Amino acid sequence: MYRHNNCQLGRFMKTVWAKNALLKDGWANSVQIDIENGFITKLVKDSKPSGFKTNVLIPAQSNLHSHTFQRAMAGMTEAKGNPTDSFWTWRKLMYQFLDILTPDDIESIATFAMMEMAETGFAAVAEFHYIHNEKNGVRYNNPAEMTNRIMSAGSETGIGLTHLPVLYSQGGIDGRNLEGGQKRFETNISEIDNQISEFSSKKTALDWNYGVAPHSLRAVSRDELDEVAKLFPEHPIHIHIAEQMGEVEEIKNGYGSRPVEWLLNNHHIDNRWCLIHSTHLTETETEAIAQSKAVVGLCPITESSLGDGIFNGVNFKKNEGKFGFGTDSNIQIDLRAEMRTFEYSQRLKHQARAVLATGTQSTGRYLHAHASKSAAIALGRKSGCIEVGNYADLAELPHFNPDLEGLTNDMALDSWIFAPSGSSIENLWSAGRHIVKNKIHIKREKIKEDYIKTIKKLRSRI
Repeated sequence: MYRHNNCQLGRFMKTVWAKNALLKDGWANSVQIDIENGFITKLVKDSKPSGFKTNVLIPAQSNLHSHTFQRAMAGMTEAKGNPTDSFWTWRKLMYQFLDILTPDDIESIATFAMMEMAETGFAAVAEFHYIHNEKNGVRYNNPAEMTNRIMSAGSETGIGLTHLPVLYSQGGIDGRNLEGGQKRFETNISEIDNQISEFSSKKTALDWNYGVAPHSLRAVSRDELDEVAKLFPEHPIHIHIAEQMGEVEEIKNGYGSRPVEWLLNNHHIDNRWCLIHSTHLTETETEAIAQSKAVVGLCPITESSLGDGIFNGVNFKKNEGKFGFGTDSNIQIDLRAEMRTFEYSQRLKHQARAVLATGTQSTGRYLHAHASKSAAIALGRKSGCIEVGNYADLAELPHFNPDLEGLTNDMALDSWIFAPSGSSIENLWSAGRHIVKNKIHIKREKIKEDYIKTIKKLRSRI
């Protein structure tokens, strides 16, 4: 099944015109956007209609955290495992699922998940890639076999990709060996380096990027974290941290401090770092992350699904912290739902409404604009707002949606997020590649057909 389809769409001059567009400095009318080789080269406000005509145009966001293979598990882990079912019992089921996945399966699942991301408004994804081996940790003949499968999925869908091979070398901070399903994750720094080399030599789109992902403080040694952080000094570093209280207690007991506290005290944390989840923080940690300029990777749907807890968004915002959204377990791939779930969690926490709105920006405007810019930083991607010099990552709000009828500017964006009837988006461009047209991905039927065959086979074996 492995295929590298060159999806270098958009490598020529084109024009997109918007009746109403959210630019870096706010909303503007009658905007002409010229695109060449995937980049925005010219913006003209109050222009005459030309090129491909759109109604309400916004920057397309980047998905800063995904494990695409978990899409095939969606909805299958809702039976109670024991009286205290939690992330840790969910994880056991995930390991069982891992035992039956082949490279072809993973490619098919990843392709379907990336297609859904594009259809809901994501122009790019940071794939936190940690299936490296066969069952029981046996290495593939090509150590980058699974990296190639993720690349093939990205090529097929045309989505922007920041590939993050995961370093995963131990079963806990005591250095114990990996067991069971974890063995498919096992890597060392040399193997990570080899995967990145293959990615760099075979990537099919100029806007693709790479970084590294030490899985967590539990899964790598302190020396390995030091080494991998220095491996690619100009590229993103993503890490799971402080997601569950069990993890917090393990690190505290083993290292003498809480995970975020320890990381900040032992590493130079800056805007290269994306701290995934960061659910359980003290006020001091919240302020310190914001000051470090690191991006917090929020995955509100997955965090809700797993019962992880609620991020301290209000205080993080007060300290001008950076955050973006990811789909993580991909139990539901829906950008609007991620933003809405996050805002509603803050409302429940503080028993108030519109808690993330500002004096000049509505709730939806703040969430979308802030996350777009921050997630782009996390991916090392030149996007996040519609401006000259950025990639043309563009999304058009849906046509003929009664909830948007007669609305413009912030109110249109708010209604799209908080009154989410109908389709997610009308059209989407990733670095100028027009991959969603009239609400549907350009290769939906073929991708869906492949995925259904895969999922039928898998579910017959579970």
